[in-house]
Amino acid sequence: MNFVIPFVSLLLWCTNVRSQSLLNVSDDELLELIRDKEKLIVLFTKQNCETCKKLEQHVESLQEDFKKHLNAMSVKTVNSHLARLYNPSKEPALIFYRHGVALLYSGEADENEIYGFFEKNQTPAVKELTDKIFEHLTQAATGATTGDWFVMFYGAACVECQRLHAVWESVGATLKSRINVARIDASLAGVNTAKRFHVGKLPAFLLFRLGKVYRYDLPKNDVKSFVAFAQDWYKNSKGEPVAVLASPFDDVVNWCVEMLKWGIAFGLNILTEHPWIWQIGIAGFGLVALTALIAIIKAGRSKPLKETKKDKKRK
Repeated sequence: MNFVIPFVSLLLWCTNVRSQSLLNVSDDELLELIRDKEKLIVLFTKQNCETCKKLEQHVESLQEDFKKHLNAMSVKTVNSHLARLYNPSKEPALIFYRHGVALLYSGEADENEIYGFFEKNQTPAVKELTDKIFEHLTQAATGATTGDWFVMFYGAACVECQRLHAVWESVGATLKSRINVARIDASLAGVNTAKRFHVGKLPAFLLFRLGKVYRYDLPKNDVKSFVAFAQDWYKNSKGEPVAVLASPFDDVVNWCVEMLKWGIAFGLNILTEHPWIWQIGIAGFGLVALTALIAIIKAGRSKPLKETKKDKKRK
């Protein structure tokens, strides 16, 4: 009897430990959970990784709190092909999905910090801008009364942009209540804003502060570097005056200029690829000019001289 109680206690302890283990899911199962679950916490991990194991232990300890207080399910996926989609540095990566919007945790492997970060950011922190609302919300050229804005210019066809959305959400969560963090699609709803600020290569990151725009030029695209730039490092880059919002007339003029440039470039490209076109053109122009010159000369020779009044009187 004395041995039964410890044995039962050990069995209950093992069962409890087993119940705390994170559910391991495949990529297909993960995509389904992301689509179906309102809130989901996912640990992207890999085998033979001590850092991954340490972070996994913290998440296992927190999963009951996540479920009870955040209404969030916690799972893990090992060697997932989706890891780089949410964190360019790959595993380990801890992601909090809110209605499918991914938030990367970039802090220390500390249970209090992890829970506090997720608890404070149960809704997306990054605002979505378009050409229509950009100036109204940011007031970049009209006083900046809405505060500083750190904006990511992205594109649907930009692979690197897709990998940075979870990182950018983490930047927005970290800078919340201090700096507005937003993003804008430079290829669709924000194409005119991208042209306004001469944004070419994507992704691009611009900080709008007190009537000036600062371009992010640090080599790393991680949360720590973005936050440091927005808070203080921008002072080391050259600020440019914010371009005034173009009027409808300016848009028409710019469109005409762009069309003229396009036409010239297109014509030069055609002539470069098909040189016989301009050769025929020159030959044709020369033939027309020669024909006209011969006609003028013949007309001059065959034209009779008019009699003057004096000649008529003599007759």
